[in-house]
Amino acid sequence: MPIAPLKPAASPKPSKAKPDLSGVENLIRAMLKKHRTPFMLIRRSVLERQLQRFRKCLPEVTPYYAIKANPHPKIIKTFIKLGAGFDVASAWEMRQVLSLGGSRGKIIFANTVKSSEDIISARRRKVRMMTFDSEPELYKIAEHYPGAHVLLRIKVVNEGSVVNLSLKFGADPEIAHLMLRKARALGLVPTGISFHVGSQSTNVENYLQALEISANIFNEAKEHDVPLKIIDIGGGFPIQHFDNEIGVNFERMAVQIRKQIRLLFDKKLQFMAEPGRFLVGPAGILVTQVIGRTFRNNKNYYYLNDGIYGDFSGMVFDHCKYEFKTLRRGQTFLSALAGPTCDSFDTLSLDVEIPELYVGDVVYVKNIGAYSSASAVANFNGFPPAKIVMV
Repeated sequence: MPIAPLKPAASPKPSKAKPDLSGVENLIRAMLKKHRTPFMLIRRSVLERQLQRFRKCLPEVTPYYAIKANPHPKIIKTFIKLGAGFDVASAWEMRQVLSLGGSRGKIIFANTVKSSEDIISARRRKVRMMTFDSEPELYKIAEHYPGAHVLLRIKVVNEGSVVNLSLKFGADPEIAHLMLRKARALGLVPTGISFHVGSQSTNVENYLQALEISANIFNEAKEHDVPLKIIDIGGGFPIQHFDNEIGVNFERMAVQIRKQIRLLFDKKLQFMAEPGRFLVGPAGILVTQVIGRTFRNNKNYYYLNDGIYGDFSGMVFDHCKYEFKTLRRGQTFLSALAGPTCDSFDTLSLDVEIPELYVGDVVYVKNIGAYSSASAVANFNGFPPAKIVMV
């Protein structure tokens, strides 16, 4: 079970490391006085900053927050107040957004394989914009939601993305115009094209190629009297997980994406995107504590009160790597970190460089607001996920 907050043990050596100038460590120390670990801090100011950053860099593109990244009610409420749209993948996510005050006109049901029950739920709630990528899905939508506005998701290159999202979804672009005509013949309203270049994509060429393919589809659809008006460029926008990580530059990517949009498309078209990680990832700070220590395989071995089955689940499901930090200063040693469960798979790192730690010491991770608590297993081995605290 989570342990009560403990003050970090007195350091045996004077501090040699530079203080955390961002104020993160001061925030953690303050929160340790109020909350038991593990807890996840979500900074509202960072949510606002990331949304502003997206809008500034891609002003032509309307952001629809992908709530699968982190569906916590306070996060959703924050983005509702800021005027964002929402990407939902199920009736549950749809109800979550609407119950918190979201507008049905700012929701896209962006799952290309929906249950009949969920389509009916969308019809009852008048959420009419949704995606598809197959003919059987069109028949299902037409049966349960006549007149729905549909966007065809196409298969695009996911080169260099951490998670490939074209393995499971996306129609071949060559048959796009046939699929769109079929949608219209079934009484649906073919509205546009959507694509996803993969999660944590640092390769801007994925976006540029996808936009070029989409432009060709738009032109072909127009020739067949199926005018389209929306392009959904998906998500996948990258963030830094490490303080000194290189190769991640959203601003530079956005410049090239905007240039491609202006080059290929009419100004009257609507553009939207489904950022998840980009909006909520940098806002999260996971705070854990050491609950045990030993010496194994010639290194210090520390056990934390959160692990792979909890808020570090992104290491498995999202293929994510995190930067482990401590409040302790001093000489660092090659060490191992593990979670609290009785499973050897619950190992976080076998080669992290950190100072020597003691029971009660804090280990924290920044940039972990997305795909962490959202995919955590509830109470595996009796250990609950971290409490989310909005600050």
